[in-house]
Amino acid sequence: MKNKINHKTSCLLSLLLTSFLSLPSSASADDRENLRVKLDALNSVQADFSQKVTDINDKLIQEGQGQFALAQPNQFYWHLTQPDESLIVADGEAVWIYNPFAEEVTVLDLDDAIKASPIALMVNKDEKTWAKYTVKQTNECFVIAPNISEGQVTDVTVCFDGSTLTHFSLADEQGNLSEFKLTNQQPVTATQSTLFSFTIPEDTDVDDQRRAQN
Repeated sequence: MKNKINHKTSCLLSLLLTSFLSLPSSASADDRENLRVKLDALNSVQADFSQKVTDINDKLIQEGQGQFALAQPNQFYWHLTQPDESLIVADGEAVWIYNPFAEEVTVLDLDDAIKASPIALMVNKDEKTWAKYTVKQTNECFVIAPNISEGQVTDVTVCFDGSTLTHFSLADEQGNLSEFKLTNQQPVTATQSTLFSFTIPEDTDVDDQRRAQN
């Protein structure tokens, strides 16, 4: 249905593509540059992930698993296979959010996703976009936050082991914590670049929210 995103897909998108609470201004520009150096060296990665979601009382409310990939510039793949399948693909120009159970896909402008997304920021090199975020480093972990918060996620942490992206976590304004641990990390090969393209399945409703389409 036009201008409506399925609730389940919207919740997943909120965890992946949303803005965060601003950090103290004492976080240095050097921290942001350190993160950018790591991301530039990463260039591309694919991995399996396991997901754990706990509530404000540390009670387990969901576990999941799937596949994850990103590549410079502006390409992203997120396939949740359990407990309920969903798919998010950024193809370099648009973001496709697919719910196979509801047989619907929502399409967003890439710029809109980047405005709200720590994940999208990981594959974006635009200086003006990075200037809108604050980064604070603790050891090999980085907390990313917008200078002006507009979304549901209040805290995002991205962690490395040397040059390897190992895990990240997102806390939302209800106090829920989503933790994602990555395994089997390796670069995306040329033959696997099809991960970053989306073909609309037959009998799928399309909600195209790109500004040029309205």
